[in-house]
Amino acid sequence: MTDERSRPWDPFAVGGEAYRRSSGPRKAVVEQFELFVGILGFWAVLLLVVTVWLEVTGQPALWWALGLAAVLVAIAGVWALRRKVLRGHTHDAET
Repeated sequence: MTDERSRPWDPFAVGGEAYRRSSGPRKAVVEQFELFVGILGFWAVLLLVVTVWLEVTGQPALWWALGLAAVLVAIAGVWALRRKVLRGHTHDAET
């Protein structure tokens, strides 16, 4: 096993130390979560632009803002699940 401190800094490395120590299947699941967060992030930016535009032009933007809030809550939930999977937490009872 190599010493983690001797590894050169890689600006393109994905994740942190917990990601690099994870098994292959766990990395694949984490990458799927990251992909989903990216897709949700795209829609969040799009909804933000539409909401701001509607507010600036004086049109009703309530439903667009509520959609934006829902997407942001979904991003937070997926990110929390990603962290839980990355750390290997389970809800199984310890026996």
